[in-house]
Parts: sequence; C-alpha cells; structure tokens
Amino acid sequence: MRPLRRGPNPPSRASKVVQLDGRAPRRNGSAAANNRIRAIGVFDSGIGGLTVLRELVAALPAEDFVYLGDTARLPYGTKSNEVIIRYSKENTEFLLAKGIKLLVIACNTSSAVALPEIALETIVPVIGVIEPGARAAAAASRNGRIGVIGTEATIASGAYTRAIQQIRPGVEIYTRACPMLVPLVEEGWTDNEIAERTVAYYLESLKASGIDTLLLGCTHYPLLREVIRRTLGPGVRIVDSATATALAVVERLKELRLDRPRGLGTQRFFVTETPERFVRVGRRFLGPQVESAVRIER
Repeated sequence: MRPLRRGPNPPSRASKVVQLDGRAPRRNGSAAANNRIRAIGVFDSGIGGLTVLRELVAALPAEDFVYLGDTARLPYGTKSNEVIIRYSKENTEFLLAKGIKLLVIACNTSSAVALPEIALETIVPVIGVIEPGARAAAAASRNGRIGVIGTEATIASGAYTRAIQQIRPGVEIYTRACPMLVPLVEEGWTDNEIAERTVAYYLESLKASGIDTLLLGCTHYPLLREVIRRTLGPGVRIVDSATATALAVVERLKELRLDRPRGLGTQRFFVTETPERFVRVGRRFLGPQVESAVRIER
C-alpha cells in the first residue's frame, strides 16, 4: 500500500480553520490535464457517506467513483482523535493506491479531526464536508441562531462552530452530540416510534433555543430528515452538507481542469466487513446501483 506523502508538521489549532476547505498545498499542475480519466475517491466510517456519494453522482454523472466504507471499525464518533486520524490515513492510503485524482472525506468526524493532516500530507486535492456544510448553514439562517448535531467527536472538535463563525461572525451556535442516531439509521429505524422518541430527546434543547436552522453534522442523519422536520416544526430549515460538498467538488475539479466532460461514470464499493449488509443497507442511501461490494482486510 502506497504511503501518504509526508509533508510538514500538522498545523496548529489556529491554522486548522484555514485548512477546513480541504485544499491541499498547490502543486505543479503539468500532469493535471492527463488525469481527467482517474476516479474520485470517497471514504466514510461506514455507510452514511453514501448520502454524499448520491449528490456527487448527481452533480458529476460522467465521473467514476471509488467508495470505501470502514464498516468493521465504525462508529468513528466515539473514538479518540489519535485513532480517528490513524483510521482516516489508512483509508486515504487505500484510495490513493487506486490512482484517484481527488479525495472526498465524506465522514464528518474524519473531516473535523483528520482532514488538516491528510490535506497537508496527500498529493491529491482533499475536500471534506465541514466547510461546505458550514457555508450552507450560515447562508440559510435568518435569525442567526444555528443548531448543529453530530457525533460526539465531531461536536467535541468544535470544527463546525469555528467554520460557521469564520464565515458569519456573530451568529449563535447551539450544538448537540447525538450518538444513538447512527445505530438507528444503520438498523433502518428511521421512521418509527423509537426514532421519534430518540430524535425528540436530542433536539428538545435546540428547539427551545430558538434556532431557525439545523445543520445535520453526520452523513447518516439525512435519512432521519422527516422525523427531524416533524420534531422541529416548519419554521426550522434543515441543512445537510452533501449537496454543498458536491458543489465544492465540481468547482475544484473545474479549477484544476480535472473534470471529465462527457460519458457515464461508474461506482465501485469497498468495505472492511460484511459486503452483504453494506449492499442491503446501502440501497436505502443510494439506490439500486449498490449491487455489490468488495471486502478488504484490515
């Protein structure tokens, strides 16, 4: 497996805000024009990143995608930063070995914790979901009160708070870790009494805070959108980062002249455990094109 390109020391906390857009340092672009036919790599801690892939495929139908779901080691959101960074680097190494032209970190937890190091050490451009989601939420809010829900690690990192405040200073941001929502989605319990009660429990304090925008800071949460909408009521806008991330990828590819102008792309799926379950659950996220997946050893 090809190692990551080693760069300078990881950035300080202050410089991480600057790196949240996922842009790698500028490289010599002489080979860029010859790399258009390469695939785009996408990884997530499991299946949730398929919500991002769905928007990427819709925005870039000519592109090929290689998706890695680290299903054997999910969830990332309850693990230490050291472990999250190590897992994220291993996922990056696997996708780099596939010859990708751009990397999308579709995991909110990895984007919040590991993206700055990966962006500095990896030769291809890297885009995460934090900065695009933060921009979408900042633009959507009318009263300047924004709620953010995510995994424990994502919320504890403060990445969304820093990104939103950098984009729109002065807003009030209310955060809530919701660790039980990912298992609910993985089990397919997205619209039953258990889902209703769990969502209501987590969102009670945010609703009382008077937010008018809720940012779904986990790729699993869009599958709970209707339950969340009913819980918060029609006055709260719900934003997820998938669409905004796809637009960021489109812009980055065009900027680097790496976009594939025509054709019909393909999707390949790799997992670290139980392909059958990935296919079954993955179809709820992406649709029938999740026909098969290859298991890799970790």
